[in-house]
Amino acid sequence: MEEKQARAELRHARISSRKVKIVIDTVRGKSAKEAVAILKYTNKAAAPVVAKLLKSAMANAVNNHQMDESKLYIAEIYANQGPTMKRIMPRARGRANRINKRTSHIVVVLKEA
Repeated sequence: MEEKQARAELRHARISSRKVKIVIDTVRGKSAKEAVAILKYTNKAAAPVVAKLLKSAMANAVNNHQMDESKLYIAEIYANQGPTMKRIMPRARGRANRINKRTSHIVVVLKEA
C-alpha cells in the first residue's frame, strides 16, 4: 500500500529561492504544528509565505486525504528558482542597469507519522 501524502505548491512567489531556502531549512522534518509555530516567530520575509503554504498543505491533508492533523510531519520541502523578471533602472549619462526580480517555486509534502 502506498503511503498517503498531501502536497501544496506555490509557483511564481515574488521572493528569491535563496531567501526561502534559509527559512525552509529551519522546519524541514518537523511536525506540521511545530513548524507553523516556528514560522510564526521567524523574522524573515519568506516566513509568512511558507507558513501560508504549509497551512494549505495541512488543509489538503485533512479535507482531501482524510489524514489526522496531529500526526502530520513535513516529509519534503524545497524551493526552486522560478522565472526572473528583468527590469531596467536608469543611471547617469544615459546608461541603464539591469534589475533582476527573482521568483521561486515552493513545494511542501506532508505525510502521516
